[in-house]
Amino acid sequence: MKSKLFTSFVLLSLMWIIFIIDIILPVNFNSFGITPRTVSGLFGIAFSPFLHANFTHIISNSLPIFFLTFALLVFYQRIALRVWAMSAIIGGILVWLLARGYSTHIGASGVIFSLIGFLISSGMFRKTLKAFLVGVIVFFAYGGAIWGVLPTNPYVSWEGHLFGLIAGVFLAYIYRNEPTNYNSENYR
Repeated sequence: MKSKLFTSFVLLSLMWIIFIIDIILPVNFNSFGITPRTVSGLFGIAFSPFLHANFTHIISNSLPIFFLTFALLVFYQRIALRVWAMSAIIGGILVWLLARGYSTHIGASGVIFSLIGFLISSGMFRKTLKAFLVGVIVFFAYGGAIWGVLPTNPYVSWEGHLFGLIAGVFLAYIYRNEPTNYNSENYR
């Protein structure tokens, strides 16, 4: 349990360290986000989850990324880091390919929406009581966030939210038969 908390804390700390360095140094790290259909924007696929526009942005992403990462590590230990990384990569590629141009997409919310999609969908695809209960808890805790996939604010990457959610559901389907922890073959 301590290692799962530690891993969640390390990912969150990395976001904050990069944010603080971005404030201190005279370099705009946010320019390394995903800029759709540009060569330089490809680097943003890896960097964007760790970049945030301001304190409000990083604070709003901090608790969800910590708790959802922790839940992923607790209930899907064996595949957790793959799911987290693939959430950023698949969601990021979709943003790069399909999001509105002339914008730079940054923030961990794409990964957050992917983890929400993964944890909820895994409950349906795996058809196990434990996976279903985890999905129900995540739905009640974060289900309202689904409204974030709608284009209601031109300064919010609703595309990152939408494509993150799609990536999470896709990953839940792909990993539906994958063992989830190291102590048993599956929850069945």
